[in-house]
Amino acid sequence: MRVIRAASDLEEGAAHLARVCPVWARALPEIGPLPLRRWDEGFVSIRDAVVSQQISTHAANAIVARMAAAGLADEAGIAAADDDALRAVGLSRPKIRYLRGIAEARMDWNSLRELPDEDAITALTALPGIGRWTAEIYLKFALGRADVFAAGDLALAESARLLYDLPERPAPAALVALAEPWRPWRAVAARALWAYYRLAKGREGVR
Repeated sequence: MRVIRAASDLEEGAAHLARVCPVWARALPEIGPLPLRRWDEGFVSIRDAVVSQQISTHAANAIVARMAAAGLADEAGIAAADDDALRAVGLSRPKIRYLRGIAEARMDWNSLRELPDEDAITALTALPGIGRWTAEIYLKFALGRADVFAAGDLALAESARLLYDLPERPAPAALVALAEPWRPWRAVAARALWAYYRLAKGREGVR
């Protein structure tokens, strides 16, 4: 499996996108260098992905900063904290339940490294509060998987609508179909779409 480790991997993926699609060939020079966006593997990254669910990147960044300041960065800290402490940093009741459940599950994070994409997604979605979007975000940024896309991401869909001049924001199935020619570099395409979203909207679509 391809893993994105360095800027050269992003450049290889972007060259593929430009070859297979004239829209990308036109847009990529405007977008400029793509961000690597690699996270550390393990609980902290899945914690941050859970925090980011269904809230703005600005709000997620604020909560993550408060959690770090409160010593809630690892499984032990989350498992030991009471609900009041977790609510005080801005977590909702469902996210408190999810993060505590994940902390107590003691996932072997290193084991995910060797699993095929779908098997790793299956392992992650067995954890409390982890849906496909969160699992794919983890694979994309923590494990560096080159062909994971996250078609359920609203910012990606909106960016695709703008980039391809579509009449409406594509549903996940339509976005998957649109992205098919981008294989095996759909994670590079996702980075480019998020970068295009930032240019078009003036705000980040992902942490």
